[in-house]
Amino acid sequence: MAPGLPHSIADMERPHFIGIGGAGMSGIAKILAQRGSEVAGSDARESATADALRALGVTVHIGHDAGHLASDATCVVVSSAIRADNPELARATELGIPVVHRSDALAALMAGLRPIAVAGTHGKTTTTSMLAVTLATLGLDPSYAIGGDLDVPGSNALHGAGDIFVAEADESDRSFHKYAPEVAVVLNVELDHHANYASMDEIYESFEIFAGKVVPGGTLVVSADQPGAVELTKRIRDLGGLKVVTYGESEDADLRIHKITARGLTSEVTVLLDGKLLTFTVSVPGRHYASNAVAALAAGIALGIPSRNLAGALKSYTGVKRRLQLKGEAAGVQVIDSYAHHPTEMTADLEAMRSAAGDARILVLFQPHLFSRTQELGTEMGQALALADSSVVLDIYPAREDPIPGITSDLIIDAARAAGAEVTAASDKAAAVRLIAGMAKPGDLVLTMGAGDVTDLGPQILAELTEPAK
Repeated sequence: MAPGLPHSIADMERPHFIGIGGAGMSGIAKILAQRGSEVAGSDARESATADALRALGVTVHIGHDAGHLASDATCVVVSSAIRADNPELARATELGIPVVHRSDALAALMAGLRPIAVAGTHGKTTTTSMLAVTLATLGLDPSYAIGGDLDVPGSNALHGAGDIFVAEADESDRSFHKYAPEVAVVLNVELDHHANYASMDEIYESFEIFAGKVVPGGTLVVSADQPGAVELTKRIRDLGGLKVVTYGESEDADLRIHKITARGLTSEVTVLLDGKLLTFTVSVPGRHYASNAVAALAAGIALGIPSRNLAGALKSYTGVKRRLQLKGEAAGVQVIDSYAHHPTEMTADLEAMRSAAGDARILVLFQPHLFSRTQELGTEMGQALALADSSVVLDIYPAREDPIPGITSDLIIDAARAAGAEVTAASDKAAAVRLIAGMAKPGDLVLTMGAGDVTDLGPQILAELTEPAK
């Protein structure tokens, strides 16, 4: 076995990843490659992620084919998005090659280290990234696995030499039950992932199990503001051996946010800790991101790192790709990319942009993500779009799902119009680009919003603004 590989899964020496280009999968593949494994995998299409993996010596095949799976692969790594009829998965079964879920591989990578697992319906990627950058700035050289690419240091994963491992903990398929963190963070608890959870009771039960996985003597950092997180705190207060630290604007928070001051595309945050005020800068806009920074601060303190050191280093975080990422400016119009796809996230990003925009108009090109999410939350998505000055709504991005009869973007559009929003439907992406660019005037902000391939349209909007099609 290669040096530094996790001993709890002995099959990780020559792993094959199905869907290796995904955010979570590629991160684990990168860390294994950096630890000395001979990593291979496949993905549906070429991407910058595939190129980054190849630069680490990873073999990346494009397309899914049984022939891509080497007969000497020691395991096949899959995520919950991989269907049972995938030809590489079927071939692994034929050859008797062990199949490992992504979460089990990640849990093995964290074994023997000091894990911080960040969970919640929204904000996981941002908070995990803030912690990774802050700890790296302090010279602690953490390992990390994040669901998005950092602006700094430029990757979604790294095998560091330090003893801290920061990981995004995904509740969507209950895979976060596999982890045993020293510090767990719960940012919020809301009903999402409707294909896997039927009710809030199921969500609470899942998060209670996650909290129960914290190692004895460990810490749970949890929001004191978000109603679902507050309810979770009530439910797990009697868990033996668990220290609970709350944060937020609530008067009874252990780490209380005293004031948030917007300063353009940054915020100045003052917190009350042990009776003393501590002020620091967050280099991204909005209360939502300021709250994420305070969660990261609380997690670092739980590891024993001095609060003032953490506060100074938090400024080093400059953002994550797709989280209010400036894609460029043309004809006096800034184009910004937002990963928001849940109504709470959409509201948070639009409010953040509103606080930073001043008198500028905010235009949104929105792509709904998943039929099941639209079915359950389409009305709330439409209401969130009412915070923009004008919106264009694309067809639903299906990702792993099959269509649900009667569920279309019209559900969102009708709700948006009922809330007083100015919104236009567009099924054709090229037409949508021309439409949103045609609306924009100098000084406006244009957001491409959603978890699907709407992110690819930002550069096209910039090109259309620069030289409109005739």
